[in-house]
Amino acid sequence: MTTTGWARSDDDPEPFWRAGLPARPRPVEGGIQINAPRGAVARTWWSARFLAVLEAAGVGGRLARGRTYARRGQTVSLQVDAGAATARVQGSAARPYRVRIGMPTLTKERWSAVLDALAADASLTAALLAGELPREVEDVFAAQGLALFPAGPGDLLMDCTCPDITVPCKHLAAVFYLLAERFDAEPFDVLALRGRDRETLLDELRARRTPAPAAAPLPLDPTAFYAAADPPRDVPTGPPTPADALLDQVPPLPLAVRGRDVVELLRPLYRALGDPP
Repeated sequence: MTTTGWARSDDDPEPFWRAGLPARPRPVEGGIQINAPRGAVARTWWSARFLAVLEAAGVGGRLARGRTYARRGQTVSLQVDAGAATARVQGSAARPYRVRIGMPTLTKERWSAVLDALAADASLTAALLAGELPREVEDVFAAQGLALFPAGPGDLLMDCTCPDITVPCKHLAAVFYLLAERFDAEPFDVLALRGRDRETLLDELRARRTPAPAAAPLPLDPTAFYAAADPPRDVPTGPPTPADALLDQVPPLPLAVRGRDVVELLRPLYRALGDPP
């Protein structure tokens, strides 16, 4: 006995009782595809950590179909920005579906704490400046009470405009696999999802590692020392000192001239000598 299955379109939800095969996706010319023809997609520890979130949430055959989509080049566009990766994936419908995988970005204060900790380790800074992503970077995030990678599907916002009610759908899965291979080649995209692109992060690390410029040494030649080309302005000064202030420091003298104290007799002379010409 031959039964006729119901062949669904990507415009319809996929019920658990479906017996027919899903409709084939429309071919894409020049689509984005992964290079791995078979086997594991992730080649580095950081892309494997990211892909593990998808595999932990995988449902049924959607992961296998997502890998097929990724290998066939069904993704029309893919962009990684602060906090999200967005893509358009072509299914069997006329228009590509819009896919978004979002991650919470770190605040400016938290990024500052992470960058301070990274810059304090010369070996980590050197590795990052060389384009590497050492495992210790994840430890630096953890020491600040932060996570570099999502701990599970609940830490991600996954959305697709397809009618499939199950998350992740095959379109989301396809983008995950593309991201994993992209992370292999560009590990800083992992950090970009948390809010710092490559150039900004490296510039801030360099600024933290660059010592402040040393002050110019004072000239040894007295003539050059006192002949400043551009003397400082607005130098703070104290209140003016009276010319006869020194006499106030003289202890009482057991002398008098015609009954007058010698210090008081000298005071007019000191004041006259202290007056500007």
